[in-house]
Parts: sequence; structure tokens; C-alpha cells
Amino acid sequence: MEHIDFGQVAKSYAKAREDIPVSIWDSLYVRGIFLDGRKVVDLGCGTGALTRKLALRKANVIGVDPSKELLHHANALNMAKNYNIPYVQGTSEDTGLQDSQFDIVTVMRAWHWFDREKAIQEIKRILKAKGTLVVIDSGFLVGSPVVAKTFEVLSKYVKLKPAGSKADSKQRINGFPVEWFDEWQKNDLELKEFFRLTYTVSYTKQTWVERIESVSWLAGLEEKVRKIALQELTDSISDQEPFVIPHECNVCILRMQ
Repeated sequence: MEHIDFGQVAKSYAKAREDIPVSIWDSLYVRGIFLDGRKVVDLGCGTGALTRKLALRKANVIGVDPSKELLHHANALNMAKNYNIPYVQGTSEDTGLQDSQFDIVTVMRAWHWFDREKAIQEIKRILKAKGTLVVIDSGFLVGSPVVAKTFEVLSKYVKLKPAGSKADSKQRINGFPVEWFDEWQKNDLELKEFFRLTYTVSYTKQTWVERIESVSWLAGLEEKVRKIALQELTDSISDQEPFVIPHECNVCILRMQ
């Protein structure tokens, strides 16, 4: 599986990855995911977009990510937004955290980058008995003119394939490869809920270009090529703002048996 260094686009990543639907919190609550006072690990936290929202809902949360560049921005946002969230440089396969200490592990837009079998064993190690794993994926949908133009431009520079291990899957359910469900079940992680939310996000031209810079297709390019591609995108898309882009968010809730 291709490795992408998102640290190369950490600045744009920090600005552009706040597009988490507010409706997700009520959706989790009605399904029995209570955050207040719970010990939570946000695994693959990046610049802390989800981590901060967990802390805002009074979770006792820690963020873990392998990228020192992304964690630098997470800590800078701690100071700017008056949070005191601890961040740890570690991987999904080796977090460095203690055994059986956490109620919930969250993973947002990152499961497809993990060595999944090793990550599952690590998650089971750090979760308490009957602990919960919440795997979330979200992103923009095709169909709007700005997305169509964006794909047209990017296809000149990179093959637009699914990210990470998604590229190896022949069949997906709401964006999740079917293999994931088999792996979770085999490893005694019981699927409790699987649901989808739809929402929209408004972008200016600048924030849309920043959002695109943060995706794996661009993060994997050499800096010189990435800048050329982004400039062509900027020159090609409409100046009529805002861009209101449909998104979807898919959520799996799993529990240790």
C-alpha cells in the first residue's frame, strides 16, 4: 500500500479538515455513545479536528498520530483555541499507551492507512473490556460543477484512485471495503451500528483549494508538481462563491465482545 506523508501539506490540512457534521454528535448519543467523562483515544488524529470536538463534549481525550508536522499544528491549535489536549506521536499499530485504559477509540478518515490487523490488536490492547471502536469516514461527493472541474484538472497530474487500502477493494458498502467487516468480526469486534449522514459544506475559492491540497492525491505529489496543479485548479474553477458542496459521513460503531 502506498504511504502518503501528509506532513508535506500540514498547513492546508490544519485549515481544511474541520468539515465534521454537527449532526454526528446527536447520532452517536442516541446510539449509546456517551462522551462526557469517557477516556478516549483519537487514533490517526492528524491536526486534531475530531480530537478538539471530542474535548468540547467533555471527553477525556488524547490524540495519536505518526506525523510530527501534523501534531505541531494540533498543538498550535491547542494554544490558539485554549485547549489542553495531550498529543502523542505514535502509530495505530504501536500507540505507546497503557493497556486497558480507554473506553472509546475513534478513527476518522484514517482506517484505510493502517496496517489493519496490527491496528486491531493494538486497539484491543488499549481498550477496556467491552470498549468501543468508532470508525468514521467522510468526504465530498461528486456531482457539483466545482468538483467535476477539480477532478478534470487533477486527473492531468495524478491517477484518481481510492485512498490507501480502499484502492485494493473490489466491493464497498457506503465507502467501507467489505473486507473490513470480516476482519472486525474475526477479531471479536461486534458491529453494533452502521449509518450514514449527509450534509453540505460551504467553501470560498481559497478554502476549496486548501481542502484539495490536503487530500492524498495532492499530498503524494512532489512539491513543485503540487503547486503547478493547484495553480491550474485555482485558474480553472469559478469565482462565484460560496461553493456549497454535498458531503457524506459514514460511521461504524463496534464493541469488543
